[in-house]
Amino acid sequence: MKEYQAWAEEVLEKVREKMAWVSEKNRDKIPYTTDEDGNYDDRSKAGKTWNPDDGLNWWTNGFWGGIMWLLYQDTKDEKYAQIARVSEKKLEKCFEMFYGLHHDVGFMFLPTAVADYRLTGNEDAKRIAMHGANLLAGRFNPVGKFIRAWNHIENSDTRGWAIIDCMFNICLLYWASEESGDPRFSQVAMLHADTVLENFIRPDGSVCHIVEFNPETGQMVKSHGGQGYGEGSAWTRGQGWAVYGFANSYAHTGRQKYLDAAKKVAHYCMANLSESGIIPVDFRQPKEPALEDACGACVIAGGLLEVAGHVPELEKEMYVRAAVKILKAIADTRADWTKDCDAIVQNCSASYHSDTHHFTMVYADYYFIEALYKLAGKGIFLW
Repeated sequence: MKEYQAWAEEVLEKVREKMAWVSEKNRDKIPYTTDEDGNYDDRSKAGKTWNPDDGLNWWTNGFWGGIMWLLYQDTKDEKYAQIARVSEKKLEKCFEMFYGLHHDVGFMFLPTAVADYRLTGNEDAKRIAMHGANLLAGRFNPVGKFIRAWNHIENSDTRGWAIIDCMFNICLLYWASEESGDPRFSQVAMLHADTVLENFIRPDGSVCHIVEFNPETGQMVKSHGGQGYGEGSAWTRGQGWAVYGFANSYAHTGRQKYLDAAKKVAHYCMANLSESGIIPVDFRQPKEPALEDACGACVIAGGLLEVAGHVPELEKEMYVRAAVKILKAIADTRADWTKDCDAIVQNCSASYHSDTHHFTMVYADYYFIEALYKLAGKGIFLW
């Protein structure tokens, strides 16, 4: 383990060096991806600010602030707190617009407002986070016992749609219960997690991305392929959301069934991990074209390390070893450490059937950096 920690610390030094100038260059932005010249965009200014797929409501908008808080807790450099709060205050405006908000308020406000409150005791950040938690709890369907993912999507009735990604969002509800003493938030989170456990995870440990329920009766209707290769496939980032998400639920509740679920999905991932450590978009995709998702790889690695933190010493090694294999593949072959690109992690893919592949995503950098801190034995539990 000490060897792994030493390696992680070496890579983190590269991260610190790169983020020192990347953070200054982009201090007033909320980045998502980079342009052809390697410069970060500003998602908070993109398109119509009420649109659920654009602007301030874009679901990844919390991760830039999250990176800043990770660096702040490491370096204690106040500039990272200041830059992180730019995202926090911009995202608060989403509450005023309301239209376009979705279940991903967890991804938006856990790495920003909750991280701020946990690290600094900022009461205003607590207020923002509690507002987000109340909105998330309001999306709960009590008949089906699931949290509705998205609002209206053209030509689709999404009233009964739940997605695997929400296993991360419900951490906002666990935090709200722990902070307020009100059990309703965690009750909603656990009911949703139980529904996912029953309906999303297949016997072999592969995971559905989208499951549709009848919103009036709560009965499962069908699963959808979503961002993976197709219905019944194994979208790798979704596998990561499940491994890490259920491990998080175990961390908050102590319920063994959640850790067992995380381990089950983790074993499927490890069984399908290539010798190279490179992760495809979908574990069941055709061999050609050889499409990758380095972002999914980083999420899986972080999830494996979180599982490792909750199992006996005799089990720990296999999860850590698999995570390190993935992280070394990223650091050695899919990372840009130069000043030619603002992002670190390359070769990310949003979904299998997208028109474009192998670009940068800010949350790939977040999960890569977070996993390195986990491996090095540093950092706080943001989820």
